[in-house]
Amino acid sequence: MELPDLQKYKDKFSKQRFIDKIQRIAKRAGAKLVYAALILYYSMESDKVSVKDKAVIIGALGYLISPLDVVPDAIPIAGLADDLTVLLYVLHKVWGEVSEEVKEKAKSKLSKWFDEDEVNAVEDIFAESPSDMPV
Repeated sequence: MELPDLQKYKDKFSKQRFIDKIQRIAKRAGAKLVYAALILYYSMESDKVSVKDKAVIIGALGYLISPLDVVPDAIPIAGLADDLTVLLYVLHKVWGEVSEEVKEKAKSKLSKWFDEDEVNAVEDIFAESPSDMPV
């Protein structure tokens, strides 16, 4: 899948729209997508993340929120696969700047929607280690 121009989606992002979307799709989207989204969301509050990376994060979260993306979310299974791909790509780009505090905050929120096994499964958020993923 070719990644979309995330800057087109930065205007779609707002904190309230993000929270509303995550709460609405959490179970259908799965723990991995929600965890990636939460890490990116909480990373925006970190002073360890550069302004440039925050702009990319906002674009990725705007893409998640937007009902008009490459594969519409209403399409079962495939509808959120493109969102997960975008989130993991951006997460990989900023992974080195993500603090343990942000990861724990995301897991804490995740535990409100998912059982313990699902929360533990996100430990391996990348199919391979982040350093092995393409950039």
